[in-house]
Amino acid sequence: MEHNVFSDITPDIVRLADFSREAGIIEQELFTKYEVKRGLRDLNGKGVLAGLTNISDVRANKIVNGEQVPTHGKLFYRGYNVEDLVKGFDTDDRLGFEEVAYLLLFDALPNQEELDKFKALLGYYRSLPTSFVRDIIMKAPSRDMMNTLARSVLTLYSYDDRADDTSLENVLRQSLQLISLFPMLAIYGYQAYRHYHDGKSLYIHQPLPELSTAENILRILRSNKKYTPLEAKILDIALILHMEHGGGNNSSFTTHVVTSSLTDTYSVIAAAIGSLKGPRHGGANIKVVQMFEDMKHEVSDWENEEEVSEYLRKLLHKDAFDHAGLIYGVGHAVYSKSDPRARVFKSFVQELSQEKGLEKEFALYSLVEKLAPKVIAEERQMYKGVNVNVDFYSGFVYKMLGLPEELYTPIFAIARIVGWSAHRMEELANNGKIIRPAYKPIHKDMKYVTLDERK
Repeated sequence: MEHNVFSDITPDIVRLADFSREAGIIEQELFTKYEVKRGLRDLNGKGVLAGLTNISDVRANKIVNGEQVPTHGKLFYRGYNVEDLVKGFDTDDRLGFEEVAYLLLFDALPNQEELDKFKALLGYYRSLPTSFVRDIIMKAPSRDMMNTLARSVLTLYSYDDRADDTSLENVLRQSLQLISLFPMLAIYGYQAYRHYHDGKSLYIHQPLPELSTAENILRILRSNKKYTPLEAKILDIALILHMEHGGGNNSSFTTHVVTSSLTDTYSVIAAAIGSLKGPRHGGANIKVVQMFEDMKHEVSDWENEEEVSEYLRKLLHKDAFDHAGLIYGVGHAVYSKSDPRARVFKSFVQELSQEKGLEKEFALYSLVEKLAPKVIAEERQMYKGVNVNVDFYSGFVYKMLGLPEELYTPIFAIARIVGWSAHRMEELANNGKIIRPAYKPIHKDMKYVTLDERK
C-alpha cells in the first residue's frame, strides 16, 4: 500500500514527538509565581487589558456599592445596543446586515442615500476574477470549508495590483471586496467538494447585486434558488449577531496582532480565519447540533426533566456523546447571567421552528437551556454563573435553514469579516507599535544538564 507522506506518522515521528512534549512542559506553579495570566485571563476569568477600541463593547457586570456584580449581558456596536438594532429591523420588517456593517465600519448608521450607495458598492464588488472558480476553488477542493476560504483569500492577493498597499483607502476597498465575496468563496468551495467527493450535482449560481447578503447566501446555496422571507430574515439576524464581539475575542485580537506588523489585508484575514476555525472559537455550534442529535436518540421522553437532566449529567461525567465532559453551547468567557445574542435569537428561532414544524425540537432546546445551568451548578465548582450562549441556538437555526454542517463556521466568518475589517482599519488608523508581548524565560527554574549528561 502506498504511503501518504502528508498523513503518515512514522515511529520516528512518535519518538520525536515525545521529546517535543517533554521539552514543552512548563510547571504550572511557575505561572502563579511570575503572575502570568494564562490565556490572557486572570483567575476569575476576566480578560487582561491589551488594547482600546471604539468598535464594540461587551458588558456583563454592573457597579453596586462600588463592586462589580454580574448582570444580564449587553452587546453594543459603536454605542448602539444590538438588541435595539435587531428590534428596529424586525419592527420595520427589513434586513439589516448591510446597515450594521456600515455602522461598524464608519461609526454611524447610514441614511437612505448612504445605505443605497453602500449596498450598490457591495453589489459591484460581488464578482470574482475571471476563471477564479474553475482555477482556484474547483481544484483540490478541501473537506474543510474554512481552509478553502483561507486559501481563496490568500490567492486573491495574486489578483490585486495594490495588494501590499496599507493606506486606509486601499484597505477599505479590499475589506469591502472581501465582505462581498466571502459568501461566494465559502459556498462555491462547499459545492465543489460535494461534487468531486460525494458525486453530487454541481451548480454555481451567480449572486444578484440587488439582493442582501442573507438573501444571496440562500439563493446561491440552494439548487432552486428559493427561500422564504422568514428564512432570509432569521439568517440576516444571525449574521448581525455574529458580526462583532469586542476586540478581545481570539480572531479579532489576531486581526490586531497581525495588522500591527503592517502586512497585507489578505494575510491578516487568512490569519483571522485560521483562528475562527478552531473548535474553541467558531466551531462550537456544530458540536451543539451533534450533541442534540445524540440526546434525541438517548432520551426517550424529551419532556421529562429528570431524564434530560440525567443525560446532561452524563455529558459532564464524560459518559455521553463525545466524552469531553462538556455541555456545548452553555457557558461563556464573559457573560455569566445571559448572552444577549442568545436572548435576541430565541424568539426568532421559535418562529422558524413553527414554520418548519419542529416545535418539539425547539421545546427540547428550551428545556436544556433551563436545566443545564442547574445541573452544572450541582456537578461543578464555579466562580460565576453559566447560561446558554449564541452557539446554543445558531446551529439549530442553520439546521432548520438546511445549511450543511460544513458551512456553519464559514457562516460565522461571513458575518465576522465585517468586525475583522473594522478592527484592521482601527489598528491602521492609530498607527500603533507592533504588538509584541513578553515571554519570560524560566531556565533558571529548571534543572540544567551538561552536554555529557544529555548524551
